[in-house]
Amino acid sequence: MAASYDFPSDLLAGQEELHRIRAELLALLKHLPWSVEPLDGFSDDNGWRKVERPASPGWTDDEQTQVERLRHRERELAVFVSGHDFWTEVTTEHKVTARMHLKHTPAPEPH
Repeated sequence: MAASYDFPSDLLAGQEELHRIRAELLALLKHLPWSVEPLDGFSDDNGWRKVERPASPGWTDDEQTQVERLRHRERELAVFVSGHDFWTEVTTEHKVTARMHLKHTPAPEPH
C-alpha cells in the first residue's frame, strides 16, 4: 500500500504554482526565437545530422524580462518547496517517495 502524506496547504500551493510557472515558461520559450541575440541563420550538415536554423531577430527587452521574471519565480518556488519545514517531519528513507507524491498530487479544488 502506498503511503499518503498530509501536505500543508502552503506547500501544496507552492508546488501548484511551481507547476504553473514552469508550464508558462516552457510555453513562452517555445514561441521565442532560437537565439536571445540577433543572429544569422545557418545550415550545418557536417555532424551526424543536419542542423538548420533560420535567422533570429533575437528577443525583445520585454521578452527577456518575461523569461527572467519566470525563471526567478521558478527558483524562489523550488527553494520554498524543497526547504519547507514539512520535510523535517519526514524520515530520510521516505523523503523521495513523499516528494514524488507531492509532485503528482492534484491541486485542491477551490472552495
